[in-house]
Amino acid sequence: MRISFAVILLLSSLWFCHIHAQRPKRLLEEVQELQAKYDTLYTPGRKTYVFAGSSSIRFWEELPEIFSEAQVVNSGFGGSMASDLLVYLDELVLDYKPDKVFLYEGDNDIFNKKSPAKIVRQTRRIFRRIQKNNGPTPVVVIGAKPSLERWHLRKRYEKLNTKLKALCDSHPLTFYAHIWDSMLEGGKVKADIFLEDGLHLNAEGYDLWESI
Repeated sequence: MRISFAVILLLSSLWFCHIHAQRPKRLLEEVQELQAKYDTLYTPGRKTYVFAGSSSIRFWEELPEIFSEAQVVNSGFGGSMASDLLVYLDELVLDYKPDKVFLYEGDNDIFNKKSPAKIVRQTRRIFRRIQKNNGPTPVVVIGAKPSLERWHLRKRYEKLNTKLKALCDSHPLTFYAHIWDSMLEGGKVKADIFLEDGLHLNAEGYDLWESI
């Protein structure tokens, strides 16, 4: 079947409009701020690790010291979900030509009533785009964390983590960082590793993540 050039142009135009319609202005501003920051900090050609995801990544301020063998790009931002990262993957990850990528998504997704299956599908697409556009790149997925604030959703988080681990096990060059059990004590969340909001980690919490 022949498809006219005009039809191809029309379909391409519709796809472009669809993609950009998914770019909320608030998120675009967040992404532009991150781009402006790393325009002055990022050095092309240097070994680079990109950490992407939500505020649990954004607030991990010790990353450059922990991974001193590389330059660290922290492109995390508050409220981020896997769908947001997928839309802005070029700006948040691929533009920095990373040697390794660390992802933390799923926490806000579950809170916003997205199904674990949908999150995993979006994560798979993120993997494929990274490998397609950046070559064979190791990707580390940090499992969704338990928290005081969202403990009532623990069953959904555990289901997501089971699926994320299975995805990593089946996909080349992807690795799963299991943080859940180490953040519990006696079947309950360790209260002393969180800030007062019961959602974000304090320095002791990030020390625990670093050890894993």
